Amino acid sequence: MEINSKITIDVLLDQGRVPQSISWNATDSTADTPQKAKAMMLNFWDGQDKAALRIDLWTNGMMVDEMADFYFQTMIGMADSFQRSTGQTELVAEMKAFAQQFYKKFQESQVQLNG
Repeated sequence: MEINSKITIDVLLDQGRVPQSISWNATDSTADTPQKAKAMMLNFWDGQDKAALRIDLWTNGMMVDEMADFYFQTMIGMADSFQRSTGQTELVAEMKAFAQQFYKKFQESQVQLNG
C-alpha cells in the first residue's frame, strides 16, 4: 500500500522579496505546529535533463557564523547520504575531510576578522 506524505514550506517575503521567515511542516511529523527555520536548501534531481534543481533561501536574521554551521552540517549530511546510497566509503571520508577543512578555515577567518 502506498502512502502519500506532504511537506509544506511557507516563506514570508518583505517588499524586496527577501525572506523574513521560513516555516515548514510535514504530514508525517510528530510536531503539532509548523517548525521555524532561518535557512533552507532544497534539491531535486531531474533525471531526464540530468540536472540538479535547487532552492536556497535564508532570512535576513541568519548570522554569518550560523551560515557556516549550516553549510558544515549540510556537507556532513550529504556525505552520510552518499555513503548510504553508494557505499563509497573512501569518497565519503574525503567529503567529510573537506567539510572539516572548510569549517576550520571559516573559524580562522573569523578570528582574523575579529582579532
